[in-house]
Order: sequence, then structure tokens, then C-alpha cells
Amino acid sequence: MPKRILLIDDTPEIAQLLTFALRDHGYEVFAEGFTDTVNDLIRDLKADALVLDCSTFDMSESLFDLVRHNPDYAELPVVIISDTPEKADASLTSRNAQKVLLIPKPFTGSQVARALADLLG
Repeated sequence: MPKRILLIDDTPEIAQLLTFALRDHGYEVFAEGFTDTVNDLIRDLKADALVLDCSTFDMSESLFDLVRHNPDYAELPVVIISDTPEKADASLTSRNAQKVLLIPKPFTGSQVARALADLLG
């Protein structure tokens, strides 16, 4: 059974391309725009991992915090794609974030797929 990935991306064209790329790597992908109902989506979709690709790291960071503050998803694997990787890395390090991988922009679908494979084992 393929792993279920929730992709949150606020750019529809990139979400579509990333969805195709991850599906080519065997993942079942559900793409959504930026939403603060991320925990409901994780629950409803029974997502195995989360990919966050928002136009600013602050948006991804707020979603990451929502997920990590929910005890049901505190260990959910998360891939964050960021155009400010230094800022993102510092923020995640200060939180002692676990089960999260950071991918700097520009990125490829294969990089995201490899990160998911690493996190999901």
C-alpha cells in the first residue's frame, strides 16, 4: 500500500508538478493550499507524512507548529521546502525538531521523494 502524503503548497502550479513527481515515486499525494485545518486533513486522509512548501517560511513554520503541538502528530514525518533555508534551519534547531527534513529551493521532485523515503524508512 503506498504511503499517503499531504502536500500543503500555496502555489497551485508547483503543487501540481510536485504531486506528479511524488506519484511517480509511488506515493499517494493529496495537495491542498495553505490552510490552518492541517491537523484535520492529516486525520481525515490518514497521512503518513506532510510536505510543506509555502511561499514564506513563516507560513510553513506556523503549520509545522500546529502539527507538532497536536500530540497525535508530534512524530509525523515532515519535509519543509524553503527559500530561506538558513532561517528555517535555525528555527527548527531551536525547537529541537525531530522527524523533519529541510530542502532548500530550488528543488526537484526527486529530492523531496528521497527525503520522504529517508523519513518513512
